[in-house]
Amino acid sequence: MSGMQTAPYQDFAREVFGFEFQDIQLLITALTHRSYVNEHKKSVSEHNERLEFLGDAVLELVVTDFLFNNYKEQEGILTSWRAALVRTESIGAAGEKLGYEPLVRMSRGEKQGSSRARQQILANAFEAVIGAIYLERGYADAAVFIHKHIISKLDSILASGSWRDAKSHLQEVSQRHDNQTPQYRVIEEIGPDHDKLFKLGVYVGDKLMGTGSGPSKQVAQQQAAQAALEAYAKRAKTD
Repeated sequence: MSGMQTAPYQDFAREVFGFEFQDIQLLITALTHRSYVNEHKKSVSEHNERLEFLGDAVLELVVTDFLFNNYKEQEGILTSWRAALVRTESIGAAGEKLGYEPLVRMSRGEKQGSSRARQQILANAFEAVIGAIYLERGYADAAVFIHKHIISKLDSILASGSWRDAKSHLQEVSQRHDNQTPQYRVIEEIGPDHDKLFKLGVYVGDKLMGTGSGPSKQVAQQQAAQAALEAYAKRAKTD
């Protein structure tokens, strides 16, 4: 790639990471989706999946190291906290906040894909960026990046209880406050079978406590349960 083509990536690195890449191709590759290579086979040969593989391992090690050295909880609790930090939604949101989406190279079809597919691409790119930083600057700088953009969310995750399985937690809360077991009902199904979106509501008694949507009923139920937990939290503050 020419200097003019690589300049936006170097500008992004300078602004967001605070350094320039000696090998800017690492960052470009980290932000290259497989679909782009398929459309540009003559000029591009490498996508970000190998860097994603590396970055995923670095991310998990940094998070595990932090949790192990700063908390005394048992392995099962720490595993749940780690899962909440590194799940697709968390790292996809971190990628969106960083603002690299305009730099992600993907096919025309992927650009027009669903929000779910977009979030997955941003999450994969985030892990690939970690891999690129690790190769360019080493473990310490990769750890700084992960602490700033991922581990910094731990306090809010613990405060909200979102690290717990939302459905199990909601059942405990609803039985404690209302002596009722939550019931999940499909409100709407949108789209073709291969890309369906489910919208569900969770009811405690006759009251709709929360709604959620997702590519499966299980995902929608978790979102609805989380919304209901937030409703209970608000109610507790006003009681």
